[in-house]
This record gives sequence, C-alpha cells and structure tokens, in this order.
Amino acid sequence: MLFHERRLWEAGVRHVAGIDEAGRGPLAGPVVAAAVIVSPDFFLPEVDDSKRISAVLRETLFGQILEGATAVGIGIVDHEMIDRINILNATFEAMHRAVDSLPVVPEFLLVDGNRFRGRTIPFQLIVGGDGCSFSVAAASIIAKVTRDQIMRRYDGEYPGYEFARHKGYGTPGHLRAILRLGLSPIHRRSFRHGTGREGRM
Repeated sequence: MLFHERRLWEAGVRHVAGIDEAGRGPLAGPVVAAAVIVSPDFFLPEVDDSKRISAVLRETLFGQILEGATAVGIGIVDHEMIDRINILNATFEAMHRAVDSLPVVPEFLLVDGNRFRGRTIPFQLIVGGDGCSFSVAAASIIAKVTRDQIMRRYDGEYPGYEFARHKGYGTPGHLRAILRLGLSPIHRRSFRHGTGREGRM
C-alpha cells in the first residue's frame, strides 16, 4: 500500500498527497474530495478502499487519519454547481479545493482514477488507487465519511427520502421516494431520475 509513496519519498519528494472523491454517482447531494499527506512513519494496516470496509471501521479510521496524518484537506462541491458545470468538472473542482485546503503544500499528487485536470503540481493517475495506495485509500475514507455525514444532516432537513440510508444513490427505495415526493432541493437536476439505475454505496 506504500509502494507509490515510497518511490516518491526515495526520490526526495517529501509531501505526497493522495486524492480521492465520494459522490460522483448519486442523484442528490454534493461531491466530496479529500487530499491526505502522510509521513513515512504513519501507517494504519486496516486502511483500504472505503467501499471495502464497514461503516463502523470507516468512522474509526476517519478519526485516526485526521489525528495522525501530516495534513488533510477536504473539498466540497454542491448539487447546484454540479448541475452548472457537470459532474466531471465538479469532481475536478472538489479535488482542487481539497488540495488548496491542505495546510501543507504538496509536491506531488497521487490521484485515484484515469482522469484529472491538473494545475501546477505534478501528479500521477492510479486506476484503483484507493486499493493500492495508502494515502489515496486514506483520502477515500475521509471523503466517504465526510459525505455520509452531510447526507445524514440532509436526512433531517428533507424527511421521507431516507438520505441517511442510501446517501443519495439511486436505490429502488430512493426512486420510489422521488416518485412519491418529487425532487428535493438537493437533487441534481442534470441527472436522470426514476431510471432504476443504482449507484455504488
């Protein structure tokens, strides 16, 4: 899990930020990205792709990463901007906001996925990075837990949609709620609703 980080550390790059996002696929709510910089002496063996670990473990690791990482940055782009600039550009924007919010300026970025619009900091794309890079996996946990917390708050603001249960993804129950109640203020108008498409939770 530290192969990519060690390669850069050994080349003299001290501050390597792993980047990942949560919330590209949902029908409602924001997209959230996180950037995490770790030191060579910080490692949590249970850190993995956030989708492969339980919600309880994610919450535990969330606190441990915030406490032990060199730096953590979070970027949030709401549903209105997603509709305005599209989800791909909104994801890039959330990632840039996460990097910009880091209290330490990274020298290199490890970005999960196969697409990214960089600025001035050199970066490497890693498909499946949240399963093979410690800092990217840590970022995936920070992003996922942060977004889940946001959606639980929305559940209280917009009862009936069960946002706390499905986090805005297109589950059958969520689609039935849309048919019954219509779209809430946080639904993404640019997404197709009622198609039966399910996102990954």
